[in-house]
Amino acid sequence: MAHTDLAAVGEVRSALREFLRHRWQAEPAEVAELLLSELVTNALIHTRHGAVVTASVAPAGLRVEVRDFVSGLPVSYVPNADDGTHGRGLLLVRSLADAWGVNTHALGKVVWFELDGERP
Repeated sequence: MAHTDLAAVGEVRSALREFLRHRWQAEPAEVAELLLSELVTNALIHTRHGAVVTASVAPAGLRVEVRDFVSGLPVSYVPNADDGTHGRGLLLVRSLADAWGVNTHALGKVVWFELDGERP
């Protein structure tokens, strides 16, 4: 995905929805789509170098990773009322994910989240 191709966020959400259709419960899948779109949008806007998304389902949970290729950790931001919708991505991830974090690599980083649950 290119930086200017924010329309790709919808495509990534759709791909995750299709992947989870018979592998995961509906409500957590919707949360996963929301969190994925926040992380991909952050990667596209803040790194300008695209992103790679992976998702895996196990009996105990779902893990989604968004890898970018720019050094530097994401900065947590506490939005104020005047910010509109800006700056709420990591706040949503922190609030809705059962676990999340950042793993650094020699080239870039992986921002990930996990949702607990069982398959349908």
